[in-house]
Amino acid sequence: MRTPLPREWLSEKLSQGHVGDYKPFQFVDGEGVRCSLYVSGCLFACDGCFNEATWSFRYGRPYTEELEDRILADLGHESVQGLTLLGGEPFLNTGVCLRLIARMRRELGHAKDVWAWSGYTFEELLADSDDKIALLHEVDVLVDGPFRRELRDPGLQFRGSSNQRIVDVRASLAAGEVRLWERRTDASTTFEQVERRPLI
Repeated sequence: MRTPLPREWLSEKLSQGHVGDYKPFQFVDGEGVRCSLYVSGCLFACDGCFNEATWSFRYGRPYTEELEDRILADLGHESVQGLTLLGGEPFLNTGVCLRLIARMRRELGHAKDVWAWSGYTFEELLADSDDKIALLHEVDVLVDGPFRRELRDPGLQFRGSSNQRIVDVRASLAAGEVRLWERRTDASTTFEQVERRPLI
């Protein structure tokens, strides 16, 4: 796993404007029904990453207006709670992400929320480049920090390892320090623990 210095990795130098996948009407990428955009390109190289193919900034296909139209149409559905950005690393693809969110805000206002997964921590993003800070200010909930295999815990909600946090971004920005998302509900007993229990 790599750890960047502030402003060491810049979207304007790295991003190729590609996306690995788009999955509408998902139930696993955040709270409620979501439209999930998987951007391409990540330098964290976490051991055990669930989506290693998206490390390449040229993986998948270019982000297009046609794809954007489709995402906005899907987001407009009354059952959809919001947009999820993951990948890949959204904060190394700020051009794509900020463009999509700007249009979503123009057309749908703040009726839909934004979740993002990032290898950066909330504090690291605040100390980084202007575009990362701008994207952070558009996110409602951030799952932050790199995946660490040695801290893997299948009982955690919306994250894979115990170092990762579910951050209420708006509350954190207002407070000047991290505030965790209040509706998190980690499992107290994992499936693996249940499997090992005796039947009688």
